[in-house]
Order: sequence, then C-alpha cells, then structure tokens
Amino acid sequence: MRQVNSKLSDRINNVQYTLSVINGKWKLPILLSMYSGISRFRDLQRNIPNITTRVLSKELKDLEASKLIIRIVQEGRPVSVEYKLTSHSFTLTPVVDEMIKWGREHNKGTL
Repeated sequence: MRQVNSKLSDRINNVQYTLSVINGKWKLPILLSMYSGISRFRDLQRNIPNITTRVLSKELKDLEASKLIIRIVQEGRPVSVEYKLTSHSFTLTPVVDEMIKWGREHNKGTL
C-alpha cells in the first residue's frame, strides 16, 4: 500500500509541476502562437485577443525562466527583440494537442 501511495504522490507532484509551468490563462495561447511561427512581441500581442502589454511581458519572462523560450535581442536601430521556442518547449506539444482534442470534444458551447 505504501508503494501505491508513493507512486500516486509522484504522479501528483509531476502534474503539479507541469501545471506550475503552463498555469494561467495566457501561457498556452502564447506558446500556440509561437508554435505557429509568431516570434515578435507586438505580433504576439496582436494575435492573442485581450492580452495586455504588461501581462504579455510577465508571461514571456515566466516562459523564459521555465526554459520554454529564449529572448533574442538584435542590435540595430531600432533594437529588435524576438522570442524563440526551445527544444524543451516542443516536448509539450503532445500535451497541448491532447488538450485541444479534449476541448474540441467537450466544449459544447459552454464558454
């Protein structure tokens, strides 16, 4: 019984970690936009309805801290900033695909 509880505890810890990385209303929409090729701040903001500049900035910093994206500053006039997905971020695509599938199957006009 103790081994079963230990395995359950490990599963719960792993789910909680995953949720801590992709939590909130905005991280997955940002990643989905980036998976489709959008990489600049303003383009992300235009692509994600109702996200504010402040929230987008915070969420991008969180995604960078989680090693899901990297921030690239290109010197010039004006300075250009791009965000790139890391290989680590692509390990989330099966999870995101399943979430999309689940939402499609279960969203019957509830939102």
